[in-house]
Amino acid sequence: MSVDRKQQIIEAATKSFSLFGYKATTMDQVAKLANVGKGTIYTFFKNKEELFDEIVQSLINEMRYKAEDVIDPNNSFHENVHRALFQILQYRKQHQLTIKLFQEGKEMGTPAVLDVMKKIEEELLSFIKEKVTLAIQSGQIKPCNPEVAAFIVLKLYVSLIFDWEQHKEPLSESEISSLFELYLLKGLSV
Repeated sequence: MSVDRKQQIIEAATKSFSLFGYKATTMDQVAKLANVGKGTIYTFFKNKEELFDEIVQSLINEMRYKAEDVIDPNNSFHENVHRALFQILQYRKQHQLTIKLFQEGKEMGTPAVLDVMKKIEEELLSFIKEKVTLAIQSGQIKPCNPEVAAFIVLKLYVSLIFDWEQHKEPLSESEISSLFELYLLKGLSV
């Protein structure tokens, strides 16, 4: 068995999960899309959950890579966190698999999908917490609880990118950056 065949299965499964969601995807569908026998899938993955987990871990790694890629040590904490989060959330918003998973999680509450959404959020929180901790250590921001700060930063970004768009025109990247700076770094005081 070649690695190419495994990649073929992963690509087919990603396509199936993106089109039909987790619950509606079957190993038979994946086998048909990958143009392999169902038994071939089981030489690489013991079940649908294991296949799904590998795809999701790859997705998380890709999001982290995209975030790290836009960080510049010469930029401020604010600029780096903004650029990294904007990159991650735009990716999540444009990637067909994450769109389908969020939709399925919200509409159907599929346990495996809800677990994945929690895992993605935990990874994002961990990434932000890491950046907050470094910013505290370097004196770029005041000492604070990095876990709480990460939570607030992520929730603000999610709200500005996803929730806002449900009721209003989408905000531009620069508007989001300005709002982030206003509410988190400067505060509302005069």
